[in-house]
Amino acid sequence: MTTNNSRTGRLYGLGIGPGDPELITLKALRLLQAAPVVAYPAPDTGESLARAIVAPHLKGWQTEIAIRVPMVTARFPAQEVYDRAAEELGEQLEAGRDVAVLCEGDPFFYGSFMYLFGRMAERFPVEVVPGVSSLTACAATLGTALAARNDILTVLPAPLEAETLKARLQGVEAAAIIKVGRHFAKVKQVLDELDLTGRAHYIERATMENQRILALDDVAEEGAPYFSMILIHRRGEAWT
Repeated sequence: MTTNNSRTGRLYGLGIGPGDPELITLKALRLLQAAPVVAYPAPDTGESLARAIVAPHLKGWQTEIAIRVPMVTARFPAQEVYDRAAEELGEQLEAGRDVAVLCEGDPFFYGSFMYLFGRMAERFPVEVVPGVSSLTACAATLGTALAARNDILTVLPAPLEAETLKARLQGVEAAAIIKVGRHFAKVKQVLDELDLTGRAHYIERATMENQRILALDDVAEEGAPYFSMILIHRRGEAWT
């Protein structure tokens, strides 16, 4: 996968896992180390978590492109950022250079790469490499199975309104509440009202060096990071 100006480069969306550098797949690692251009999301200021995950695997000779994405919930200016990134990466591809775009977890499970895919897949060859998602990483680290037999697993983003969360959790068999962060107090209240707190498991920054597993009552209302998740199973454990 070296530079070749006689062809259009290929865009790779690499799922790099939830945080542990060893949880990258062999395929993603091979493509990462061969691509002449590596791009990754990064905050307005500071280091990129995605780059930090793969830092032990980088060779040092590749061109790096940081896609600076404002950490806001509004549709703009984030969409404009992806528009500009698609243009910049497109120039690399048109020059015949393959581009590996890093995506924490899995690219198509709430992954940032999907926004580039939607802008570029019709113009360039694109390959998506799945990764270990935060969902499965949290379950494995907590030692609690997500679902079994005919269970229906429900995935809910914590930013949803409290009434929506409550309605979706009413009678749920198994659930994962993602992106907890500053919404922890709201989520905890809903779980208390539904008598699900005792069947809930909380974890933050799963597989990372600063990972923490806490009882819900021990989590500070304002202290949950963005990368936190609550897993729930109505039977308590999926295998029972």
